[in-house]
Amino acid sequence: MTKKASTKATAKATPKTQSKAAPKSSVKKEAVAKKTEKAKEILEDKLSQSADETVLDRLYTVVQSRKGTDPSLSHSARLLSRGTYKIAQKFGEEAVECLIEAVAGRKDLLVGESADVLYHLIVLWVDAGVTPEEVWAELRRREGTSGIAEKASRPKEILSKKG
Repeated sequence: MTKKASTKATAKATPKTQSKAAPKSSVKKEAVAKKTEKAKEILEDKLSQSADETVLDRLYTVVQSRKGTDPSLSHSARLLSRGTYKIAQKFGEEAVECLIEAVAGRKDLLVGESADVLYHLIVLWVDAGVTPEEVWAELRRREGTSGIAEKASRPKEILSKKG
């Protein structure tokens, strides 16, 4: 058993000596490790993005399935049964609450209010017949375009006052 211990000690000492003798090799290994880590981060970001989109798609499907069902059994069904005005009002209330938490710097509450805003936005989409795919397509169309340039390219609409 003593031989094994001395072999391990020798084996441990050898890499230290080799790393001092061959710094180029360790630099290359570090570069490869950094590239590998960066690739993992990119993959995790892509998986996270698609997972987030999938969560919203699933939520849309659930809200869509509640349309026309018993309002006493589902909050989504109740909102949808009350009509566009009430849905828009609720969405606006949640958006204001979200803004209040952002201005107050309460990140934990901002996260919850943001989820409420997304939920009520999806209820509004269902009511209006807008699908997530339409919104994702519009976001993809805008991707990589300057916000200023994109906004300037929109058609100018004149809002008329109802008298």
